[in-house]
Formats: sequence, C-alpha cells, structure tokens
Amino acid sequence: MAKIISVINQKGGVGKTTTAINLSSALATLGNKVLLVDMDAQANSSRGLGIDNSLMNYSVFDLFSSDIDVKEVIKHTFPNLDLLPSKLKLFEFESDDYFVLKNKLAQISERYDFIIIDCPPSLGYLTINALVASNSVIIPLQCEYFAMDAISQLLPFISKIQKTYNPELEIEGFLFTMIDMNTKNAVETSQQLRSIFKENILYTTIPRNVSLPESNSNGKPVVLYRPKSKGAQAYIALAKEILEKK
Repeated sequence: MAKIISVINQKGGVGKTTTAINLSSALATLGNKVLLVDMDAQANSSRGLGIDNSLMNYSVFDLFSSDIDVKEVIKHTFPNLDLLPSKLKLFEFESDDYFVLKNKLAQISERYDFIIIDCPPSLGYLTINALVASNSVIIPLQCEYFAMDAISQLLPFISKIQKTYNPELEIEGFLFTMIDMNTKNAVETSQQLRSIFKENILYTTIPRNVSLPESNSNGKPVVLYRPKSKGAQAYIALAKEILEKK
C-alpha cells in the first residue's frame, strides 16, 4: 500500500513543483515504485517529466469529470516513475465531492510504494481532494520574511481537513528550498522557523542550484539530468529521509 504525500504551499515560487518532481524521481531512483499526481492545471509537473500534454488523450481532469478507469490515465515516464498528468482544463472543474481522488487512488495504491501529489497553488477544491487522499504533507518554504504569512494561512487549513475529512493526515515536514545560508536573512529565518516548528522541520535542505531549473526546462528530473549536482544530491538525501520516516 502506497504512502501518499501531498506537496503543498499556496504561495507560488517556493519550489513546490520542483520538489514534487524531484522527490518522486529520487524515490524512484532508490528503487521504489512511485506515482506523481499533477493536480495543478498549469501542468508543470507533467512538462517537467517530458510529457507534452497537448498529445494526451486523458488527464487528471477526466478522473474528476468522468468514470474513467484511473489506469487509463497513467503515463509511464522514467524507470519506476509513473505520472497522472494534468491539463489546463482542470481549472474549469469544481464540485462538492472531496473524496474523488481518494477513491481513484485506492484502485491503484497497491501498485506503488509512494504516491506524490503536486497540489495547485491555492486552497480550493483540488487541494482539499489531495489532502483528503493523503497520509501526510510536505510544505516547501523559502527562508524569507513572508514564509510565516503562508504558514499562518496553511496550518489552519490543514487542521480543518484533519478535523472534518481526514483525521490521520500528518505533517511530514517543512522543507527549506532554494536556500542560501550565506545570507543573513536565510540564517535568521531558518533559525526562527526551527525554533517554532522544531521536529516538524525536515533535516534535508534544498540549495539554490542552476541544475534544478535547467532540468525542469529539459523535461528530465535532476537526478537523471545532472545526478552529481548539488540539487540532485539534495533530493536523494530528502528521499532517504522520507524513507526512514515511512
């Protein structure tokens, strides 16, 4: 049975999709069967795995809007790594059924060790579906002043999901991304966040590294695009940390 982890932050530009892509691929590289679910209508996770969504017959949109078998939507990408791709049409969908994704993933959960969900940068219907389906959440954060603003909105939202729909939902951890510890602001903010959230901060940090945006634009995870880069090694370390917590 797969462990299902949502990668979530309603604040854009914090490395959410980069983390979803590269944590998934790092787990796959370490020998795990992984499914990445692209729940963002911008479809950046799909493009980051080299999928041209204009050529797809089905996408996550079809899971929500029809009775299609989830197996028909899955795309095989790299070794051990499958994808449920997204399309812009997903922006159009709205419903009051928050268990659609949970029920669809239950049909295939036994096939995988991990299912990673790239949530949209919002706290609406699609994100609720993702959290209802998940065992835990990873929250990517940049070490900057406005990080606390995002957390102050996100944590009550997660708490509401726990109380209303998914009491077993846990916080896997806060993940520092695009971090440069040579700057005073990054050092001070990271210390502040660690003092507040303590054991909920993941030990691994993701540095600023040019290989990460390059790999995204080339449609290949960084662990395959440039495996010796600092970005690749950081996501391998993150995957190992997640495996230890499973």
